[in-house]
Amino acid sequence: MTQNLGDADRTLRMMAGAILGVIFFNLPHGTVGVVVGIACIIALVSSLTGWSLLYFLLRVSTRSEKDAKPLAGG
Repeated sequence: MTQNLGDADRTLRMMAGAILGVIFFNLPHGTVGVVVGIACIIALVSSLTGWSLLYFLLRVSTRSEKDAKPLAGG
């Protein structure tokens, strides 16, 4: 799986995930809370992995040669 998120995109998703997490814990339990929680998890996981399913399906990449290189897998 090749990373398709650039550093700026990953940073924005991390901040959005953190904000959604704060909102999630302040919402009453219900449908809106579940949707916000799922969006929070998706944003945080995609920012940590550097890979987005939506970008993969649309064949889009914000990653450039200037972005930080991923760690080499062993």
